[in-house]
Amino acid sequence: MTSKKKITVAVSGLNNIDSPGPGIPVIRALKESEHFDVRIIGLSYETLEPGLYMRDLVDKSYSIPLPSSGIASLLERLKYIQEMEGIQVIIPNFDAELHSFIKLAPQLKSDFGIETFLPSQEQFESRHKSVLYEFGEENGVKVPYSKMIFSAAEIPALKNEFSYPLVIKGKYYDASIAATSEQATNYFHKISAKWGLPIIVQEFVSGNEVNVTAIGDGKGNCIGAVPMRKLYITDKGKAWAGVSLDDQQLIEITNRVIGNSKWKGGCELEFIKTKDGEYYLLEMNPRFPAWVYLAVGCGQNHPEALVRMALGEDVKPFETYDIGKLFVRYSFDQIVDLSDFERISTLGEL
Repeated sequence: MTSKKKITVAVSGLNNIDSPGPGIPVIRALKESEHFDVRIIGLSYETLEPGLYMRDLVDKSYSIPLPSSGIASLLERLKYIQEMEGIQVIIPNFDAELHSFIKLAPQLKSDFGIETFLPSQEQFESRHKSVLYEFGEENGVKVPYSKMIFSAAEIPALKNEFSYPLVIKGKYYDASIAATSEQATNYFHKISAKWGLPIIVQEFVSGNEVNVTAIGDGKGNCIGAVPMRKLYITDKGKAWAGVSLDDQQLIEITNRVIGNSKWKGGCELEFIKTKDGEYYLLEMNPRFPAWVYLAVGCGQNHPEALVRMALGEDVKPFETYDIGKLFVRYSFDQIVDLSDFERISTLGEL
């Protein structure tokens, strides 16, 4: 048996809370890689992100500036981290940070030797919630009608284009179903206060929610895809348990979307399956979902495939996955020394 190649990978999204980031599942997947012996560098935005203190998964952690701080400060911080750690690949896992990393990707490679495997800026913008309807038309998939609004004053006129209930969505996260214009106004203010403008108004489609975690090679090939139905949902709409599905139609739609868009990197496709068996694409998230570890449990290690492609390896598409595998999320109390918290708070590394 050949020995595994030792590599260092930086991963963000360490907030494994009730609305978890994908970072910890991505790290777990990489730690189980058949090809690599992976040393993990955690990148954090908050000092209480639980992943910072998971010493069995994260080998070293550094704080990085919030996306609102701008690209220059992020680049300066990454330069310091690279001098200390010698990172081969970075996997960013938050929607809000992807714009910065996509823009910096060429410089990270040329100046620091750090590889990424991210969609282009054009691809990233094309699947945005605000233009998802047009994205659906271009890629041959049904999408509920939607529009952007920038003021609560626009809500009364929505009855001319939508029927209630309708969905009010933030530009990055959060979605609430409004039964009246008063509720829509309330959700508008609540979500815009957290995520800013615009707010997306979307036609409500009734049915069962089914999601797909997938990865594209940027050349039109879907390297892997595993569909899942949520079995338990939190009050924030997050899956706390789910099961892998035998749904070839969903796999075909995913292949078509990734093929037509030539998507590069990991993604999550969120669908509603109506009583008539029609599929409507609700969102295409431009990174791995927090439940991506289910794909690993089903025989498709998507984070490992992403790292291999980032390093220039030829990766063949997965042909099968296990059906009827469940993930059941849990929480537990970590015991952490105050000195660790003080160190990441003051020095920015742990």
